[in-house]
Amino acid sequence: MTWMEILLACIVIFIVVCLISIWHASTHFHKVFYRLSSDKISEPVKFVLLSDLHDRKYGKDNEKLLHAIYEENPDAVLVAGDMLTALEERKEKVAEHFIRALGERYTIYYGLGNHEAKMGWGRKRFGNRYEEYMDAIKASGAKVLRNEFMEYPKEPIRIYGLDMSHRYYKRLQKTRMEEGYLEETLGRMDAQYYNILLAHNPTYFEDYAKLHPDLVLSGHVHGGLVRLPFLGGVISPALKLFPKYDGGKFVQGDSTMILSRGLGIHSVEFRMWNPAELVVIEIVPKDK
Repeated sequence: MTWMEILLACIVIFIVVCLISIWHASTHFHKVFYRLSSDKISEPVKFVLLSDLHDRKYGKDNEKLLHAIYEENPDAVLVAGDMLTALEERKEKVAEHFIRALGERYTIYYGLGNHEAKMGWGRKRFGNRYEEYMDAIKASGAKVLRNEFMEYPKEPIRIYGLDMSHRYYKRLQKTRMEEGYLEETLGRMDAQYYNILLAHNPTYFEDYAKLHPDLVLSGHVHGGLVRLPFLGGVISPALKLFPKYDGGKFVQGDSTMILSRGLGIHSVEFRMWNPAELVVIEIVPKDK
């Protein structure tokens, strides 16, 4: 073979590998496990974190995703937003059916993402779809957290849900968070509790950490769509290249953030070297 033929063969192989990766990462999910410890709890607690489903279906009625959650049998399900995509075409039934099926087995704590909130921000465009969706998931037993908290019944755990202003979701620029905004929105966190904050947009992790939550759970970035060795995720929904927070575990002071790469995609309908994630989190007493 000539060097040109070898080069051509390498290019073809690379393209085929890329196409296989796009197909696999765009149609499959895998489980990711995190184990954290705290001296604030006395018994282990297991949560499943869901984020950025964006109307995606894994099998009929999302049976594959449901079965994967049933296998873990969590103590509760935590949602970090964007289970649907706010579009002219109504597709909310996918998320509604999925939440209803989960609600038959588990307590669900639901924090909003920008797509749920978008239907409320744009009432002229979306009509009453925000209220209809909220009513449907609440009827399924989901506890919707809009700038409030609820206490987990078995351990001293408080779960907060942050519904941020739309100005903090701008593209091409990061709006500086106003001093005191989070404390005014959520209140102060009681350090006697293990405080979990469902905050969809991870960009503001440094600001969240000022409230001293023990754990921040986020999504939104979809892992950067394409992931490159050593460089990580390529682009964020804000169109920022190689975002600092693209997926995984991060620590700021006494706060930990677990950032899901999400379960679905929208607008740009592909992933590469970036499979979707079902996140399983176990929090155990510090001495165990």
